[in-house]
Formats: sequence, structure tokens, C-alpha cells
Amino acid sequence: MIRPIKYIESIEEIVEIHLKTIEISGGGTDGIINLQPLQTCMHHIQNDEYYPTFVDKLTHLVFVANKSHSFLDGNKRIAIALGMKFLLNNGYLFVVQKFAEKMEAVSYHLAAGRITKDLLREIICSIIYEDDYSEELKLKILKAFNAGL
Repeated sequence: MIRPIKYIESIEEIVEIHLKTIEISGGGTDGIINLQPLQTCMHHIQNDEYYPTFVDKLTHLVFVANKSHSFLDGNKRIAIALGMKFLLNNGYLFVVQKFAEKMEAVSYHLAAGRITKDLLREIICSIIYEDDYSEELKLKILKAFNAGL
């Protein structure tokens, strides 16, 4: 039996996660710019026609949180925190720490435009289902990271 996916409950929960993330991670401005992209994202990822798999949903959530600049500060951090919350909500406790560690650098390069949504999906899929990145994926990540040099 397939378990139903547990989504983040509300935009208010996202704002609360943002405030806690800013507080715990060393500060920053806690202002809101525009929550509409995150609200739309939360609605869209519940539609299996748009995002049929758990990885597709998680990828879109992280991508939108990172790129939409919904908050004055901490958009890269909130992308990671929301991804971790989504993983926890759905029983992926075993992968949350690895996700947090690996996504720190990925989130930076995603915000800078060096990582595409497709590459982000590959990275997230690897974090969840593999012990380590494949050699091919390592090369793709290295190429993306080095594009900023």
C-alpha cells in the first residue's frame, strides 16, 4: 500500500519555519517579500499530474523556495529547511542529515543559477536513494560549481 504524501500544512507553517531557521542559523532579516510563489508551489506539488513522484514534488519545493525570494533573507536556508521538513513528514528520517549537509553547497549554486532544476532533481534523487553520488553526477556537479569561477 502506498502511503499518502504529507505536505507542509500552510503558508503560516512556512513562515514559522523561516523564523526558526533564521534564529537558529545565525540571524538575518526576517521580513517577507512575497509569499505567493510558495503558496502556488504548495498547491501545485499536490497535483500528481504536475509532479507525479515524491522526488518531483521535493525538487519543485526546494527550487521555488530557493529561487522565488519570498523572504528578505534566508531563501537558500529556507529551501533546505522546507526540504528537510518535507522529508521528515514523509518518513525519510534516515536521509535528512545527509540532505542538509549536501544541499548547503547545492543551494548556494542553485541560487546563483549554476544548477538547473533537472540537475537539482538528479542530486535530490541521489541523496535519497544512493549512498553517494555516481561518478557521472559528481562530474555534473563539479562542472556546475566551477561555472562560477
